[in-house]
Amino acid sequence: MALENTAQIVDSVEEIATVFEEPTENEKELTSFVVDHTDRWREYRDQNFKDDWDKYERIFRGKWSAEDKQRQSERSRIISPATQQAVETRHAEVMEAIFGQGEFFDIKDDLKDVNGSKIDVEIIKNQLYEDFAQDKIRKSIDQIELMAEIYGTGIGEITVSKVKTYYPQQQPLDNNQVAFGVNESDRIAVKINPINPKNFLFDPNGISIDDCMGVAVERYISVHKIVEGIKSGKYKKVDVGTLYVDDSLEATQEARNYQDDKVLLLTYYGLVPKEYLKKDNEEVVDVLGEAEIEFSEDIDDYADMVEAIIIIANGNMLLKAEETPYMMKDRPIIAYQDDTVPNRLLGRGTVEKAFNMQMAIDGSMRSHMDSLALTSAPMMGMDATRLPRGAKFEVKPGGNFMVNGNPQEILFPFKFGQTDGQSMETSKEFERMLLMATGTIDSNGVVSQVSRDSGGLDMATATIIKKYKRTLVNFQEDFLMPFINKAVWRFMQYSPERYPSVDVKFIPTATLGIIAREYEQKQLAFLMQTL
Repeated sequence: MALENTAQIVDSVEEIATVFEEPTENEKELTSFVVDHTDRWREYRDQNFKDDWDKYERIFRGKWSAEDKQRQSERSRIISPATQQAVETRHAEVMEAIFGQGEFFDIKDDLKDVNGSKIDVEIIKNQLYEDFAQDKIRKSIDQIELMAEIYGTGIGEITVSKVKTYYPQQQPLDNNQVAFGVNESDRIAVKINPINPKNFLFDPNGISIDDCMGVAVERYISVHKIVEGIKSGKYKKVDVGTLYVDDSLEATQEARNYQDDKVLLLTYYGLVPKEYLKKDNEEVVDVLGEAEIEFSEDIDDYADMVEAIIIIANGNMLLKAEETPYMMKDRPIIAYQDDTVPNRLLGRGTVEKAFNMQMAIDGSMRSHMDSLALTSAPMMGMDATRLPRGAKFEVKPGGNFMVNGNPQEILFPFKFGQTDGQSMETSKEFERMLLMATGTIDSNGVVSQVSRDSGGLDMATATIIKKYKRTLVNFQEDFLMPFINKAVWRFMQYSPERYPSVDVKFIPTATLGIIAREYEQKQLAFLMQTL
């Protein structure tokens, strides 16, 4: 039986191999168009941001690298957790502000319905919460917000898939008996995948996702997923192989990354010349009318463009090319800035705000540790001519060492003085500045030196709340509401029996989180005492 199955598998593989499709001229032109643009976008991104992002990641994870040395003679590798604490504090506060009340959005019917129909918006809202819980939307948003705090920009990719769900079921039989078993059904899953900025490419001329000519996501995926997509008809039948270029696209910086059975996949969402998407012997409809405008050769490709989804494997194999299938013609990529940088797509994160002070703290602490190494560890000068042959000198409690003569003349201890504790005091001052730069509270609940005064804490807390509001507004306007709208559009398109195509409006209901609620409760307590 095993031999028969093996023979069947071999036959199926041979059948696939015989039907590989050769790319047409239009497909070659399309691949070249996309790869050429994304290569230039990658070069711009790497030259301006890549090195800083790597530093930010190492600071957050507490990883030491030789590139982070403050001075050549530095030996200590200690990294202060001040920035880690600031990131986690801001991240926890924002997540509490979004999901702390349970419901993070509300829904209402549009007052200007075209057909005047009314629907039960409560049912749609409950279905959305149920589907979001099944697809683990909160966990994905948690990861996206954390990357926004580290790198400055939170990016998510919305995906639609059909998944099988299994559930127990009983069926009545004759003679009052019941059969127990498992049934299955298909459901549409709308998920949002966290995208690391190192895997994200964008048109530098744009200041938002929709303003860019296109955006792209590049990453390594397992080869079995590509083969599965080819067999199911999702991808073109191409002779794809494994490829691993370097570790620049990996999620984290490791000593060694696994390199086997990987395919480099580039997914492009954006505008492409319409003529490149046509089939063989298919004519492109002239949408410019009779009065055709002739452009120069170098910009002729941009005269007639359409929104499309292009998937390329290993930099040269076109797996999929089609006009966007989504009914609203929107791009399934969402991005927001953790802290606003005007007229730029990428934002500013907590680690970037704390970077200078983090370097100062690390420099002070490492200087102190290096000084301790010189003053605390015993060092000896010895007369090598009066030591026993083959002697190995070690300083340890209760140890004895034999020399040829008076030990006071042969052994001499070196003393470098006492370690000055001023470096550690200086690092505490730098940490206070770091908390000022990031607008976070330290472990003692102190905002700054000013806040230790009688009325300073209330003023400092109010300032922190205002700073969190800026991040929260960016998140709601640029990420949360666009995601909910796009998710509902996907459900309306691919699961119309559960989500009728109607015009509804979504309202964010996020509050400001733990700090704001504690501040309000304290004010209420003062008011009650006054009364």
